[in-house]
Amino acid sequence: MIVYNSGAALEKARVRVGLVGTGYAAKFRAEALLHDERSQLIAVVGHTAEKTEAFVREYQIKAFSSWQELVEREDVDLVVICTVNRDHGAITHAALSNGKHVIIEYPLSLDIVEAEELIALAKTQQKLLHVEHLELLGGLHQALKKNLGKIGEVFYARYSTINPQNPAPRKWTYNHELFGFPLIGALSRLHRLIDLFGTVFTVNCHQRYWETEPEYYQTCFCTSELCFNSGLLAQVVYGKGESIWQSERKFEVHGEKGGLVFDGDTGIFIQPGETTSIEVGPRRGLFAKDTGMVLDHLFDGTPLYVTPEESLYTLKVADAAQRAAQTGFTMFM
Repeated sequence: MIVYNSGAALEKARVRVGLVGTGYAAKFRAEALLHDERSQLIAVVGHTAEKTEAFVREYQIKAFSSWQELVEREDVDLVVICTVNRDHGAITHAALSNGKHVIIEYPLSLDIVEAEELIALAKTQQKLLHVEHLELLGGLHQALKKNLGKIGEVFYARYSTINPQNPAPRKWTYNHELFGFPLIGALSRLHRLIDLFGTVFTVNCHQRYWETEPEYYQTCFCTSELCFNSGLLAQVVYGKGESIWQSERKFEVHGEKGGLVFDGDTGIFIQPGETTSIEVGPRRGLFAKDTGMVLDHLFDGTPLYVTPEESLYTLKVADAAQRAAQTGFTMFM
Protein backbone atom coordinates (compact mmCIF):
# COMPACT_ATOMS: atom_id res chain seq x y z
CA MET A 1 0.00 0.00 0.00
CA ILE A 2 1.36 3.42 -0.93
CA VAL A 3 1.73 5.93 1.88
CA TYR A 4 1.77 9.68 1.36
CA ASN A 5 3.57 11.81 3.91
CA SER A 6 3.34 15.54 3.19
CA GLY A 7 5.20 15.49 -0.11
CA ALA A 8 7.75 12.83 0.87
CA ALA A 9 8.79 10.34 -1.80
CA LEU A 10 6.70 7.21 -2.05
CA GLU A 11 7.62 3.57 -2.15
CA LYS A 12 8.15 2.58 -5.80
CA ALA A 13 4.91 0.73 -6.46
CA ARG A 14 2.06 1.22 -8.88
CA VAL A 15 -0.75 3.51 -7.79
CA ARG A 16 -4.06 1.65 -8.08
CA VAL A 17 -6.73 3.99 -9.36
CA GLY A 18 -10.52 4.07 -9.26
CA LEU A 19 -12.32 6.45 -11.61
CA VAL A 20 -15.68 8.11 -10.98
CA GLY A 21 -17.25 9.18 -14.26
CA THR A 22 -17.32 8.02 -17.90
CA GLY A 23 -17.52 11.33 -19.76
CA TYR A 24 -15.08 13.57 -21.62
CA ALA A 25 -12.65 14.20 -18.75
CA ALA A 26 -12.81 10.59 -17.52
CA LYS A 27 -11.73 9.24 -20.92
CA PHE A 28 -8.68 11.50 -21.02
CA ARG A 29 -7.80 10.48 -17.46
CA ALA A 30 -8.14 6.81 -18.33
CA GLU A 31 -5.84 7.21 -21.35
CA ALA A 32 -3.23 9.03 -19.26
CA LEU A 33 -3.32 6.49 -16.44
CA LEU A 34 -3.10 3.50 -18.76
CA HIS A 35 -0.06 4.96 -20.54
CA ASP A 36 1.90 5.65 -17.34
CA GLU A 37 3.68 2.62 -15.88
CA ARG A 38 3.42 4.09 -12.37
CA SER A 39 -0.38 3.74 -12.33
CA GLN A 40 -2.86 0.89 -12.68
CA LEU A 41 -6.45 1.73 -13.57
CA ILE A 42 -8.54 -0.74 -11.56
CA ALA A 43 -12.17 0.17 -12.08
CA VAL A 44 -14.77 2.78 -12.95
CA VAL A 45 -18.16 3.91 -11.66
CA GLY A 46 -20.50 5.47 -14.22
CA HIS A 47 -23.84 7.26 -14.15
CA THR A 48 -25.63 4.91 -16.57
CA ALA A 49 -25.18 1.19 -17.18
CA GLU A 50 -24.85 1.64 -20.96
CA LYS A 51 -22.01 4.19 -20.77
CA THR A 52 -20.27 2.25 -18.02
CA GLU A 53 -20.35 -0.98 -20.02
CA ALA A 54 -18.89 0.78 -23.06
CA PHE A 55 -16.15 2.35 -20.91
CA VAL A 56 -15.29 -1.01 -19.34
CA ARG A 57 -15.04 -2.69 -22.74
CA GLU A 58 -12.82 0.06 -24.15
CA TYR A 59 -10.35 0.16 -21.27
CA GLN A 60 -10.58 -3.45 -20.06
CA ILE A 61 -11.27 -2.60 -16.41
CA LYS A 62 -13.87 -3.53 -13.80
CA ALA A 63 -17.09 -1.67 -13.05
CA PHE A 64 -18.30 -0.95 -9.52
CA SER A 65 -21.97 -0.42 -8.78
CA SER A 66 -21.50 2.83 -6.82
CA TRP A 67 -18.86 5.37 -5.87
CA GLN A 68 -19.50 4.41 -2.24
CA GLU A 69 -18.27 0.89 -3.03
CA LEU A 70 -15.28 2.21 -4.98
CA VAL A 71 -13.91 4.45 -2.20
CA GLU A 72 -14.11 1.60 0.32
CA ARG A 73 -12.06 -0.83 -1.78
CA GLU A 74 -8.71 -1.81 -0.31
CA ASP A 75 -7.26 -2.31 -3.79
CA VAL A 76 -7.75 1.39 -4.68
CA ASP A 77 -5.12 3.96 -3.61
CA LEU A 78 -6.24 6.97 -5.65
CA VAL A 79 -9.75 8.12 -6.57
CA VAL A 80 -10.13 10.34 -9.65
CA ILE A 81 -13.42 12.25 -9.66
CA CYS A 82 -14.81 13.30 -13.06
CA THR A 83 -18.53 13.47 -12.39
CA VAL A 84 -21.23 16.10 -11.86
CA ASN A 85 -20.24 19.11 -9.74
CA ARG A 86 -22.97 18.52 -7.15
CA ASP A 87 -21.36 15.25 -5.99
CA HIS A 88 -17.75 16.43 -5.81
CA GLY A 89 -17.75 17.24 -2.11
CA ALA A 90 -19.46 14.06 -0.94
CA ILE A 91 -17.24 11.73 -2.98
CA THR A 92 -14.07 13.57 -1.96
CA HIS A 93 -15.02 13.38 1.72
CA ALA A 94 -15.73 9.65 1.50
CA ALA A 95 -12.53 8.95 -0.42
CA LEU A 96 -10.31 10.87 2.00
CA SER A 97 -12.07 9.32 5.00
CA ASN A 98 -11.25 5.90 3.55
CA GLY A 99 -7.58 6.77 3.21
CA LYS A 100 -7.47 7.48 -0.53
CA HIS A 101 -5.59 10.13 -2.47
CA VAL A 102 -7.91 12.29 -4.58
CA ILE A 103 -7.74 14.02 -7.95
CA ILE A 104 -10.85 16.06 -8.62
CA GLU A 105 -11.92 18.25 -11.51
CA TYR A 106 -12.80 21.75 -10.32
CA PRO A 107 -14.74 22.82 -8.34
CA LEU A 108 -13.75 20.99 -5.18
CA SER A 109 -17.28 21.61 -3.89
CA LEU A 110 -20.25 23.84 -4.64
CA ASP A 111 -20.08 24.99 -1.00
CA ILE A 112 -17.09 26.90 0.38
CA VAL A 113 -17.52 25.61 3.96
CA GLU A 114 -17.46 22.03 2.72
CA ALA A 115 -14.40 22.81 0.57
CA GLU A 116 -12.54 24.16 3.62
CA GLU A 117 -13.44 21.03 5.58
CA LEU A 118 -12.16 18.78 2.78
CA ILE A 119 -8.78 20.54 2.68
CA ALA A 120 -8.47 20.14 6.45
CA LEU A 121 -9.48 16.46 6.20
CA ALA A 122 -6.81 15.78 3.56
CA LYS A 123 -4.16 17.23 5.86
CA THR A 124 -5.42 15.18 8.81
CA GLN A 125 -5.40 12.00 6.73
CA GLN A 126 -2.02 12.90 5.17
CA LYS A 127 -3.46 12.24 1.72
CA LEU A 128 -3.09 14.13 -1.51
CA LEU A 129 -6.00 16.34 -2.53
CA HIS A 130 -5.39 17.77 -6.00
CA VAL A 131 -7.97 20.07 -7.60
CA GLU A 132 -7.32 20.09 -11.35
CA HIS A 133 -6.97 23.49 -13.05
CA LEU A 134 -5.93 22.66 -16.60
CA GLU A 135 -6.39 26.28 -17.68
CA LEU A 136 -3.10 27.11 -15.95
CA LEU A 137 -1.22 24.51 -18.03
CA GLY A 138 -2.62 25.51 -21.43
CA GLY A 139 -0.84 27.41 -24.14
CA LEU A 140 -2.94 30.57 -23.80
CA HIS A 141 -2.24 30.99 -20.11
CA GLN A 142 1.46 30.25 -20.51
CA ALA A 143 1.68 32.79 -23.35
CA LEU A 144 -0.08 35.36 -21.17
CA LYS A 145 2.38 34.83 -18.33
CA LYS A 146 5.37 34.98 -20.65
CA ASN A 147 4.33 38.27 -22.26
CA LEU A 148 2.61 40.06 -19.38
CA GLY A 149 5.72 42.00 -18.38
CA LYS A 150 5.88 43.69 -21.81
CA ILE A 151 2.76 45.80 -21.33
CA GLY A 152 3.69 47.58 -18.09
CA GLU A 153 1.23 48.14 -15.29
CA VAL A 154 -2.01 46.34 -16.14
CA PHE A 155 -5.24 48.27 -15.52
CA TYR A 156 -7.92 46.28 -17.38
CA ALA A 157 -8.64 42.68 -18.41
CA ARG A 158 -11.61 41.03 -20.06
CA TYR A 159 -12.24 37.30 -20.42
CA SER A 160 -15.21 36.13 -22.46
CA THR A 161 -16.31 32.56 -23.22
CA ILE A 162 -19.62 32.37 -25.05
CA ASN A 163 -20.94 29.14 -26.55
CA PRO A 164 -24.16 29.10 -28.62
CA GLN A 165 -25.95 25.73 -28.53
CA ASN A 166 -29.26 25.33 -30.32
CA PRO A 167 -30.98 23.23 -29.27
CA ALA A 168 -29.41 23.30 -25.83
CA PRO A 169 -28.53 19.80 -24.61
CA ARG A 170 -30.59 18.42 -21.76
CA LYS A 171 -27.53 17.41 -19.75
CA TRP A 172 -26.01 18.09 -16.35
CA THR A 173 -24.11 21.18 -17.49
CA TYR A 174 -27.51 22.84 -18.05
CA ASN A 175 -28.94 21.70 -14.71
CA HIS A 176 -29.08 24.12 -11.76
CA GLU A 177 -28.41 21.53 -9.06
CA LEU A 178 -25.85 19.40 -10.89
CA PHE A 179 -23.72 22.20 -12.38
CA GLY A 180 -24.15 24.95 -9.81
CA PHE A 181 -23.87 28.72 -10.19
CA PRO A 182 -22.14 29.40 -13.56
CA LEU A 183 -18.93 30.92 -12.20
CA ILE A 184 -18.62 28.14 -9.60
CA GLY A 185 -19.28 25.38 -12.13
CA ALA A 186 -16.95 27.12 -14.59
CA LEU A 187 -14.46 28.15 -11.92
CA SER A 188 -11.54 28.37 -14.34
CA ARG A 189 -12.92 31.64 -15.74
CA LEU A 190 -12.08 33.35 -12.47
CA HIS A 191 -9.08 31.22 -11.52
CA ARG A 192 -7.10 32.23 -14.59
CA LEU A 193 -7.47 35.91 -13.67
CA ILE A 194 -6.63 35.36 -10.00
CA ASP A 195 -3.53 33.34 -10.88
CA LEU A 196 -2.33 36.25 -13.04
CA PHE A 197 -3.37 39.24 -10.96
CA GLY A 198 -3.62 38.19 -7.29
CA THR A 199 -6.21 38.96 -4.65
CA VAL A 200 -9.61 40.53 -5.24
CA PHE A 201 -11.04 43.56 -3.44
CA THR A 202 -14.65 43.72 -4.66
CA VAL A 203 -17.00 41.59 -6.77
CA ASN A 204 -20.10 42.53 -8.76
CA CYS A 205 -22.19 40.15 -10.85
CA HIS A 206 -25.33 39.92 -12.97
CA GLN A 207 -26.85 36.59 -13.95
CA ARG A 208 -29.85 35.48 -16.01
CA TYR A 209 -31.37 32.15 -17.07
CA TRP A 210 -33.86 31.34 -19.81
CA GLU A 211 -35.77 28.19 -18.88
CA THR A 212 -38.98 26.27 -19.56
CA GLU A 213 -38.70 23.80 -16.66
CA PRO A 214 -37.43 24.15 -13.07
CA GLU A 215 -34.36 21.89 -13.23
CA TYR A 216 -32.91 22.55 -16.68
CA TYR A 217 -32.32 25.80 -18.52
CA GLN A 218 -31.89 26.49 -22.22
CA THR A 219 -29.60 29.53 -21.83
CA CYS A 220 -27.56 31.21 -19.15
CA PHE A 221 -25.68 34.48 -19.32
CA CYS A 222 -23.43 35.73 -16.54
CA THR A 223 -21.20 38.77 -16.33
CA SER A 224 -18.97 39.62 -13.37
CA GLU A 225 -16.69 42.52 -12.53
CA LEU A 226 -13.68 42.03 -10.26
CA CYS A 227 -11.71 44.89 -8.76
CA PHE A 228 -8.31 43.58 -7.66
CA ASN A 229 -6.31 44.93 -4.74
CA SER A 230 -3.77 46.17 -7.28
CA GLY A 231 -6.43 48.46 -8.75
CA LEU A 232 -6.88 46.37 -11.88
CA LEU A 233 -10.44 46.01 -13.16
CA ALA A 234 -11.42 42.69 -14.78
CA GLN A 235 -14.63 41.63 -16.49
CA VAL A 236 -15.69 38.02 -16.98
CA VAL A 237 -18.44 37.06 -19.42
CA TYR A 238 -19.81 33.51 -19.50
CA GLY A 239 -22.74 32.44 -21.64
CA LYS A 240 -24.11 29.29 -23.25
CA GLY A 241 -27.25 27.99 -24.87
CA GLU A 242 -30.02 28.83 -27.30
CA SER A 243 -30.31 32.61 -26.86
CA ILE A 244 -26.60 33.16 -27.52
CA TRP A 245 -25.93 33.95 -31.17
CA GLN A 246 -22.18 34.42 -31.64
CA SER A 247 -19.44 32.26 -30.14
CA GLU A 248 -16.46 33.95 -28.51
CA ARG A 249 -13.34 32.83 -26.67
CA LYS A 250 -11.36 35.98 -26.06
CA PHE A 251 -8.92 37.18 -23.41
CA GLU A 252 -7.57 40.72 -23.53
CA VAL A 253 -5.23 42.49 -21.11
CA HIS A 254 -4.46 46.22 -21.32
CA GLY A 255 -1.41 47.85 -19.75
CA GLU A 256 0.15 51.29 -19.80
CA LYS A 257 2.74 50.23 -22.42
CA GLY A 258 0.64 47.93 -24.61
CA GLY A 259 -1.97 45.24 -24.83
CA LEU A 260 -2.28 41.47 -25.20
CA VAL A 261 -5.25 40.07 -27.09
CA PHE A 262 -5.95 36.36 -27.48
CA ASP A 263 -8.83 35.51 -29.80
CA GLY A 264 -9.36 31.76 -29.90
CA ASP A 265 -5.90 30.26 -30.39
CA THR A 266 -4.42 33.43 -31.92
CA GLY A 267 -2.49 35.96 -29.84
CA ILE A 268 -1.14 39.45 -30.58
CA PHE A 269 0.98 41.98 -28.68
CA ILE A 270 -0.11 45.56 -29.43
CA GLN A 271 2.16 48.55 -28.81
CA PRO A 272 2.35 52.04 -30.35
CA GLY A 273 2.74 51.68 -34.10
CA GLU A 274 3.28 47.92 -34.07
CA THR A 275 1.36 44.67 -33.66
CA THR A 276 3.27 41.41 -33.15
CA SER A 277 1.97 37.85 -33.27
CA ILE A 278 2.31 35.71 -30.14
CA GLU A 279 2.81 31.99 -30.35
CA VAL A 280 0.14 30.09 -28.41
CA GLY A 281 0.85 26.47 -27.50
CA PRO A 282 -1.72 23.73 -28.06
CA ARG A 283 -4.49 22.72 -25.69
CA ARG A 284 -3.97 19.03 -26.42
CA GLY A 285 -2.48 16.67 -23.86
CA LEU A 286 -3.31 18.68 -20.74
CA PHE A 287 -5.05 15.85 -18.85
CA ALA A 288 -1.98 13.66 -19.43
CA LYS A 289 0.29 16.47 -18.27
CA ASP A 290 -1.76 17.03 -15.11
CA THR A 291 -1.90 13.29 -14.38
CA GLY A 292 1.85 12.95 -14.86
CA MET A 293 2.49 15.84 -12.48
CA VAL A 294 0.32 14.20 -9.82
CA LEU A 295 2.23 10.93 -10.15
CA ASP A 296 5.54 12.83 -10.01
CA HIS A 297 4.33 14.44 -6.80
CA LEU A 298 3.20 11.17 -5.24
CA PHE A 299 6.38 9.29 -6.09
CA ASP A 300 9.05 11.98 -5.96
CA GLY A 301 7.56 14.81 -3.93
CA THR A 302 7.86 17.35 -6.75
CA PRO A 303 5.63 20.42 -6.24
CA LEU A 304 2.31 20.62 -8.05
CA TYR A 305 1.34 23.64 -10.15
CA VAL A 306 -1.69 24.55 -8.02
CA THR A 307 -2.71 24.04 -4.39
CA PRO A 308 -6.16 23.27 -2.98
CA GLU A 309 -5.95 26.52 -1.03
CA GLU A 310 -5.53 28.51 -4.25
CA SER A 311 -8.57 26.81 -5.75
CA LEU A 312 -10.48 27.48 -2.52
CA TYR A 313 -9.72 31.20 -2.74
CA THR A 314 -11.14 31.33 -6.26
CA LEU A 315 -14.19 29.42 -5.02
CA LYS A 316 -14.70 32.13 -2.40
CA VAL A 317 -14.58 34.79 -5.12
CA ALA A 318 -17.09 32.79 -7.19
CA ASP A 319 -19.35 32.49 -4.13
CA ALA A 320 -19.13 36.27 -3.70
CA ALA A 321 -20.19 36.63 -7.35
CA GLN A 322 -23.19 34.41 -6.70
CA ARG A 323 -24.22 36.50 -3.70
CA ALA A 324 -23.73 39.70 -5.69
CA ALA A 325 -25.99 38.34 -8.46
CA GLN A 326 -28.65 37.35 -5.93
CA THR A 327 -28.65 40.63 -4.00
CA GLY A 328 -27.53 43.24 -6.53
CA PHE A 329 -24.93 44.47 -4.04
CA THR A 330 -21.16 44.79 -4.33
CA MET A 331 -19.35 42.11 -2.32
CA PHE A 332 -16.15 42.91 -0.47
CA MET A 333 -13.58 40.15 -0.14
